[in-house]
Amino acid sequence: MKQTDLGLNLSTKRTRKREFLDEMNCVVPWSQLIALIEPHYPKGKTGRPPMGIATMLRIHFMQQWFGLSDPAMEEALHDMPLYREFAGLEGPMRRLPDESTILRFRHLLEKHELATPILATVNAVLQQHGLMLK
Repeated sequence: MKQTDLGLNLSTKRTRKREFLDEMNCVVPWSQLIALIEPHYPKGKTGRPPMGIATMLRIHFMQQWFGLSDPAMEEALHDMPLYREFAGLEGPMRRLPDESTILRFRHLLEKHELATPILATVNAVLQQHGLMLK
């Protein structure tokens, strides 16, 4: 049996990936994007409660930024503490989404055609800073 890190972050190196995710955490308008998705998100009245919208949205963005498939994203969440931290999945008892949960979230975005309003929201924020994303 191996002892884990006891929740101590002993790494002092600020990697490019960490810097990128920290910056995205600050610049992406998370609350506005969550408000776009919330009316379409399942409420989880029966069965296992759904993952939080914020968590699934952050996972979806990481997939896009790093070019990860659903199975690769599931593995990355298990392997990389940085990804779990960014998605808000810290702690020993947190349930991690599997690849089918990740797939269902993407299908929800596609079914309700939310990609265009998400892009428009992000573009509006970028335009305020003199930038544009296409």
